[in-house]
Amino acid sequence: MAKLRVFYLATIFVFAFSVTLFADQIVLTNGDRITGQILKSDDKELVIKSEYAGEITVQWPAVRGITSTQPLHVSLNNGQTLVGPVKTTDDNFQVATTTQGAVTAPKNSVVRIRGEAEESAYEKSRHPGLLEGWQGGANVGFALTRGNSQTKNLALAFTAQRKTLDDKLGLYANTVYASNDAPGAIPSTTANAIQGGIRYDHDLSSRIFSFINGDFQTDDLQNLDLRSVLGGGLGYHAIKTESTTLDFLGGINYTREKYSLITRNFAAATIGEELSHKVGAGTLVTQQLYFYPDLSNTGEYRGTFNFGTVTRISKWLGWQNSFGDIYVTNPPAGKKQNDIIFTTGLNVSFTH
Repeated sequence: MAKLRVFYLATIFVFAFSVTLFADQIVLTNGDRITGQILKSDDKELVIKSEYAGEITVQWPAVRGITSTQPLHVSLNNGQTLVGPVKTTDDNFQVATTTQGAVTAPKNSVVRIRGEAEESAYEKSRHPGLLEGWQGGANVGFALTRGNSQTKNLALAFTAQRKTLDDKLGLYANTVYASNDAPGAIPSTTANAIQGGIRYDHDLSSRIFSFINGDFQTDDLQNLDLRSVLGGGLGYHAIKTESTTLDFLGGINYTREKYSLITRNFAAATIGEELSHKVGAGTLVTQQLYFYPDLSNTGEYRGTFNFGTVTRISKWLGWQNSFGDIYVTNPPAGKKQNDIIFTTGLNVSFTH
């Protein structure tokens, strides 16, 4: 019986020692040691996952040494990436690579460290499938009256975005339909307008990007059967942070407007700015302003302004407001120059 107890104690000791032996470890400048699994690090912070304390974030300057039993992807400031278990001696990193053997690099040359899971997620974010990485939401509003008044109103808004490290693909659509169903009401349709579009951005550098876009509108009450705008150009990231982005764009476009009685085709310039800002943890504010001067007819132009907010109520539910204004200097005779669409209601968000 005593021998059996000794065997159990020895087994527990060996198991505990093995867990410690085959775990990653960081040593801090104050002498403290943290054991677990190194997840990632940049030149500011290191994240290690401890068995009992979960993920722990440590300031990078406070890290004196690292020992890893798992392969780590170590990126250097010269663009080189070393892969293998890591140990440090003084101020040097030694990476046991499978192709070059042990490679030594100064600590101050290390710009990024990733574990296998983080590296896999990073590579996937660079080259996601076309149906992966989408985020967006849909807003639906409907109103109906009967009795002294007989009306119905339907408002829809939809946005979706797919971002990678170097690219962004965006879709949007807004529509409003309203009618007066009272006998003899003229006009019986009081609103029937649709806007939609798609845009693709590709970063050429950290600040400069190129874009191509297509926008489409119809408006029954303006006798606009279809306006198609196809264009492209260059943009500049004036602000690009986690909470705020501000872009300025310029380029050219080809516009085709088909009204009930006339059709116009012309080239125009594209001048615009876009702002996106997170207010606190639950509200996103977006705003776009564009100016399209006709390159053939001086003094004729089209301008668009869009403003929207989404306030999160839960993980998938929010409250969305969307306002859009399109101004045309030369609408068909008898038609107004401004067309405004405003939608508000519950927003159902999605991530894929």
